[in-house]
Amino acid sequence: MAKASFHRNQRVWVETVGTWAIIERVAPIWANGFDEPVRITYDVGLGRPFMSNELAAEEPQEALTPGGDSEWRMLRARNKWQPPEDCAHHPYPGTFPVVVTDDNDWGGWRVPGAEYDRDPHKIERQARVLCAAPRMMQVIGELVSMVGEAPDSAPPELLRLAQRCDRLLKDASDKPAPSPVGLKAAIREQERDAA
Repeated sequence: MAKASFHRNQRVWVETVGTWAIIERVAPIWANGFDEPVRITYDVGLGRPFMSNELAAEEPQEALTPGGDSEWRMLRARNKWQPPEDCAHHPYPGTFPVVVTDDNDWGGWRVPGAEYDRDPHKIERQARVLCAAPRMMQVIGELVSMVGEAPDSAPPELLRLAQRCDRLLKDASDKPAPSPVGLKAAIREQERDAA
């Protein structure tokens, strides 16, 4: 008997096509005399049903841990598009911030020169917030687990704060948004069920 390997709205890699897709519908195939489906196919909106051996689940992102993602840092890169005398209004004339998220000082977050020149103080603040984000998420996670250990003894304000923090952690986790095609199919299916 077949068991479902994936679920609806899950992001999967379609090996035969070489693209990511969202499962729009799980289609069990039944046979007379069997209590369970004999085969399960998955509709991912690519024109034909796929078997589970043609799909691969997305691997979950690792949680932020000290020493890895928590070591994001800001470096200063030389401003190649303007000489320092033309950008005296910048907080650090002649340079712009680069947030590095890799141990080898490359890879991360940068901003286009024109955008930095438009509001350098805002971009500097964004860079500082980005560098602090992994540590902030770690503190938020500790708060959620601390309140989660004894939710009955936590004050109501702290409980509400922990619930907001938990939503923030879930929003920051890597979860793909459903495809517009998948949303339309889900809405049509809900309308059919309601009728």
